[in-house]
Amino acid sequence: MKKICTGCIIALAFITLIAGCGGSQPAQGAGSGAASGSGSLVVYSPLTLEFMKPIVERFEKESGIKMEIIALGTGEALKRVESEKNNPLADVLWSGATTTVKSKMDLFENYQTPNESAVDPKYKNIEGPLTRFDATGSIMMANTNLLGNIRMEGYQDLLNPVLKGKIAMADPSASSSAFEHIETMLFAMGGGDNEKGWDFIKKFCAQLDGKLLGSSSAVYKGVADGEYTVGLTFEEGGATYLSLGAPIKLVYMEEGVTFRGDGIEIIKGCKNLENAKKFLDFCTSYDVQKLMNDSLNRRTVRTDLPPSPILKPLSEMKILEVDEDMAAAKRQEWINKFKEIFTSL
Repeated sequence: MKKICTGCIIALAFITLIAGCGGSQPAQGAGSGAASGSGSLVVYSPLTLEFMKPIVERFEKESGIKMEIIALGTGEALKRVESEKNNPLADVLWSGATTTVKSKMDLFENYQTPNESAVDPKYKNIEGPLTRFDATGSIMMANTNLLGNIRMEGYQDLLNPVLKGKIAMADPSASSSAFEHIETMLFAMGGGDNEKGWDFIKKFCAQLDGKLLGSSSAVYKGVADGEYTVGLTFEEGGATYLSLGAPIKLVYMEEGVTFRGDGIEIIKGCKNLENAKKFLDFCTSYDVQKLMNDSLNRRTVRTDLPPSPILKPLSEMKILEVDEDMAAAKRQEWINKFKEIFTSL
């Protein structure tokens, strides 16, 4: 029987922790307890606690604005923003690959931070609502205690029969990082012809043994905890566990890695518009970008900062360039095709 694990317990614990760090009350559901007024900001986010905590604490201290974080996968957050568009219950969507968010741009306010002049041209907000605050890569992570001498250097290695049922993959309709892997597989394994890439994805889906996880956080937690041998995730999620001493290794796929701008958007018609603008300005500022780049396992989008000293240099990877607009236009079609393959096995 096919199953999608929701990871609700993880999400609820996450909400309680981050709200405690910020000094506000934990959310109990969709917008429940969402504060409004000049001194508050409500955020939907799939980001890790370890990443958000120092940024939230610094923003609250410097601005006097209290933040409430509601932990949601990007896909679920977009559905919620759309369902609440006549009465928004949050102000900001913090994170989510732009290929995922771009198809829903009409849900977000046009706003450009004063920091755009320092942003790398490939990550500039040329659309209006899509501010990029970091560059993140689609990678894999493997539990070294479970991996043993199994080769794990790229996508092809996932087809090893001994890994069947031991691969963590999130539902691409709920997780932007999972969708990024579908996109990367299509181009990397199809030799540039994404239709040929579906042949690999069919074999990969068989290796999942009927299991998809409900969020990106369930992937990296499952691998770090030893529930899965290998997981398809994003760079910061894996790098954070590695920095905490978990028995894992990061795998930058030998067939190719894609990097995307990760977005931060203001929800159209939100109750705390000025506070939301302040938060976007803050997240793209030199000091916060330096903090991310130097110690939080996320790569800056600014050109006035050097490459991250803690992450693998881009020069040591095979970087795939994918047409972001095309991928955004194909997103739902590709998700539907993936699900059709997955459920037919």
